[in-house]
Amino acid sequence: MASLLTTSPVPIRTKFLHQIGLSLYNTSHGFHEEEVKKKLQQFPGGSVDLQKEENGLGILTLNNPSKMNAFSGVMMLQLLEKVIELENWTEGKGVIVCGAKNTFSSGSDLNAVKALGTPEDGMAVCMFMQNTLTRFMRLPLISVALVQGRALGGGAEFTTACDFRLMTTESEIRFVHREMGIIPSWGGAARLVEIIGSRQALKVLSGALRLDSEKALHIGIADEVLQSSDETECLREAREWLQQFIKGPPEVIRALKKSISSGRELCLEEALQMERDLLGTVWGGPANLEAVARRGKFKK
Repeated sequence: MASLLTTSPVPIRTKFLHQIGLSLYNTSHGFHEEEVKKKLQQFPGGSVDLQKEENGLGILTLNNPSKMNAFSGVMMLQLLEKVIELENWTEGKGVIVCGAKNTFSSGSDLNAVKALGTPEDGMAVCMFMQNTLTRFMRLPLISVALVQGRALGGGAEFTTACDFRLMTTESEIRFVHREMGIIPSWGGAARLVEIIGSRQALKVLSGALRLDSEKALHIGIADEVLQSSDETECLREAREWLQQFIKGPPEVIRALKKSISSGRELCLEEALQMERDLLGTVWGGPANLEAVARRGKFKK
């Protein structure tokens, strides 16, 4: 049996998914993380807050309500810190991303955008945020964006890094990049194509379309429209909605999420090998043995 569980050499892309915390960009790509962090530190304001609950559910809150929860430089840094914290949370099963004061996020703080005005600055922040949101997307946690109010620009891009998106009847997702004379730069375009297909994504981006809950549900960006628009009640509904997908032991939920991530990012052969390796972490484990014993009792 030991020989069967020995993993074969795996390509670099597969190692990305085996090892939580690896980034897309490094110095070989001209990305110098510490230099970017020093620049971002110059733009304070707001916070990114993480609440980890005993049931394995995390609440990640974008908190800069005076600017519609726009990302300051410091918030970008804090987001990375919180993602790393979630990477190390072995008991975690799910995470809800929401904004303070009943709105999601209006994207980047314009003060930082104006100050970081060169193409080099733009590309550096692009690589930083792509690194962070790709690490977030690869978390072995099932993630939900709770879109209350508006998710604009970078805020809309963040929703695409989540596994699911819940909206209220009054909320809106809009990729406003065209109107700012740019394109999505936090990975939003690539992820949007995956979510709704290239033709719909081209319409949404080139038209800078306002996606209310009905339209978002119709084209497949939103997974469900919540009944309430009240901030507290919305979060309660989102918890209840996510709970149906995170019932069970953390090791099983996390293995399931990893298998989906590998299926999305790897070629078939590599994804199958990853599935095999993940199975080895749960087959014959406590949850599996308990379930088998329980089923055996039912058949008697």
